[in-house]
Amino acid sequence: MTFTLRLAFSALISIAALSATLGVTPARAQSVAAMVNGEPITNYDIDQRMRLQALSNQKGSRKQVLEELIDEKVKIKEAKKYGVDPSASDIDASIASMAQRMRMSPEQLIQTLASRGIRPGTLRDRVRAEMVWSSLVRGRFKDSLMVSDKVVRTASGDLVDGKSDSSNFEYQMRPIVLVVPRGSAPATIEMRRKEAEALRSRVQSCDDANTLFRSMRNATIRDTVVKTSADLPQALRELLDKTPIGHLTAPEVTRQGIEMVALCERKPTSGDTPEQRKIREKLYMQKYESKSKSYLQDIRKAAMIEYR
Repeated sequence: MTFTLRLAFSALISIAALSATLGVTPARAQSVAAMVNGEPITNYDIDQRMRLQALSNQKGSRKQVLEELIDEKVKIKEAKKYGVDPSASDIDASIASMAQRMRMSPEQLIQTLASRGIRPGTLRDRVRAEMVWSSLVRGRFKDSLMVSDKVVRTASGDLVDGKSDSSNFEYQMRPIVLVVPRGSAPATIEMRRKEAEALRSRVQSCDDANTLFRSMRNATIRDTVVKTSADLPQALRELLDKTPIGHLTAPEVTRQGIEMVALCERKPTSGDTPEQRKIREKLYMQKYESKSKSYLQDIRKAAMIEYR
């Protein structure tokens, strides 16, 4: 048997083994379920996507999954017309973020997929389609998706356009960390926390904080961060509202060590309150979903879709 024939024979054995693992025959795996603008969607593609959906507790019939894959083909082709095509590193970053939310590393996520017979490309294809479509719709229809301040304030009950809400502030802060090595004994952590508590009384301004913590070993003071009330979780907002200007918040034990925040400035702002931010985001998503649906319908009508 020649080298070329041996190579081809080995490839066939590999395909057969993979198909057996996934519970499909080679003939069925390679059979085409639909053609979209000249590109095939195979039954293997459908099987893979159904396995992926089952892993995330999503339910969908075979026909629904096929329609989803058709939509993705159409979306990606439309996005390419406008130069929207995420790089491999962009997709990797999105998958890494997904894995982090699941408290996994990207490698662990891929291993979990493999244990369920799902190839990495199946997840990457889905992530890519979601990324290109979101970028395309938000980019092409940016102006029409905007939600005006007047609409937000009317919906929130503040009928005076541009009125500054007394409960809405802009905060200028400098995060501080007293480093505690991972795996330190509880007694070490408590000693470091007490040290942080003692240092609070020495700080009366952000300049004091900068001078003090920049000269300390195993301590870090970061650059100024500016956030509004709508940007911060409620617990942190309440903590900052109780902290005098120029002082430090109470020490908190975190994975990095002992953390505090130096509050440099707090001033009223006319930006969105936390409630108005939620309203704005809700109204924006309603507009986005409506535009996304109508846009997809339009480009599907222009696509060449052939069911097999």
